[in-house]
Amino acid sequence: MRQQSNASLPAEESLLETAAGIAALRADTPGCESVIHFNNAGCGLVAHPVLAAMTEHLRLEAAIGGYEASAAREAQVRDFYASVADILGTGPGNIAFAGSATYAYTKALSAIDFRAGDVILTTRNDFISNQIAFLALRKRFGVEIVHAPDHPDGSGVDVDAMAALMRSRRPRLVAATHVPTNSGLVQPVAEIGRHCRELGLLYLVDACQSVGQYAIDVDEIGCDLLTATCRKFLRGPRGSGFLYVSDRVLREGYEPLFIDMYGARWVEPETYRPVDSAARFEEWEFPYATLLGCAAAVRYALRVGLEPISRRTPALAARLRDRLADIPGIRLLDRGPAPAALVTFEIEGWQPQPFKTALDEQGINSALSFREFAQHDFGDKDVDWCLRLSPHYYNTEDEVDTVAAAVAELAEQGQRNR
Repeated sequence: MRQQSNASLPAEESLLETAAGIAALRADTPGCESVIHFNNAGCGLVAHPVLAAMTEHLRLEAAIGGYEASAAREAQVRDFYASVADILGTGPGNIAFAGSATYAYTKALSAIDFRAGDVILTTRNDFISNQIAFLALRKRFGVEIVHAPDHPDGSGVDVDAMAALMRSRRPRLVAATHVPTNSGLVQPVAEIGRHCRELGLLYLVDACQSVGQYAIDVDEIGCDLLTATCRKFLRGPRGSGFLYVSDRVLREGYEPLFIDMYGARWVEPETYRPVDSAARFEEWEFPYATLLGCAAAVRYALRVGLEPISRRTPALAARLRDRLADIPGIRLLDRGPAPAALVTFEIEGWQPQPFKTALDEQGINSALSFREFAQHDFGDKDVDWCLRLSPHYYNTEDEVDTVAAAVAELAEQGQRNR
């Protein structure tokens, strides 16, 4: 059930609708002074309020002690859960802090009592660490991994085929990644969720690349579990993420394999009882400065407005794709009718690291992706590596054009080197 926190800040759509608003956001982002940051799918640039929240808490810890500092900031700590609940359309008790999205994901998997023969139904475009986790579960417990086929039109997983597999195989878990790390594909997670709800199937969504880029509603998606990081499009600190846990999962008694004194109460010498909230998936010790930085980053995103962000960010990526599409020697690799702000392409005449280094030398941040990150997708595309550019709302149209011009110049060099 959606619950609104009184701490929510109103969205200021004008911030992204005027040049002055975007300039103000850039002035609030120290990194904009020194680089053209097109690696937001890796790690977004943090804003001044995020830095301030973290450094102020570290100073407080130094001044009065770590335990005392966390007690003094109890209200701000609670706001992490309220703010994340606001961006997902749920309640604070459904949110658990985690050191990363992958840590949250494996914590969630550990709560499922897998047995030999259980089926995990997933897609060909799920994140590499998730795919490896499934393989590890198969190795240890004998589960079966079933990959639903992609739709022939390239729009992502074939939902009808996946639904048929749900009915015929009755999977123990259905898992999907909303936006894969290796391309701009946007998977139809809400459509998958409708079928899971009809059949009562457990549904886990990796929203690592979509939270902070799009407005996300867990009720609309219909997921039981959802994981994300704070460092990417939410622009929070590294080493942070969260797990959404539905009321159903809590009510049915799911708990992580290893649960500690924070997530459970030792009620008798031979008995413990999990806490009622998603805190059962947390641990007693975690970095409070990082958590407070995450809370500040989420509040910042809410102030800018998730709906305006979800319009501007993919639009910048679309502009970049349009520019790159006209460059000889470039092959765009993204699929789907409305790709996200992850632009991937291969370039003739270059090896991966020298190409990325050439962009680095021009102050352009980017990322490489390799076949081992996405065996199915890269196999289908017949590529061994690609470059990924991922703009965010604080980037400008001029920066898009500058990056495209730099790639065009390097592509021309690559044509000469062939």
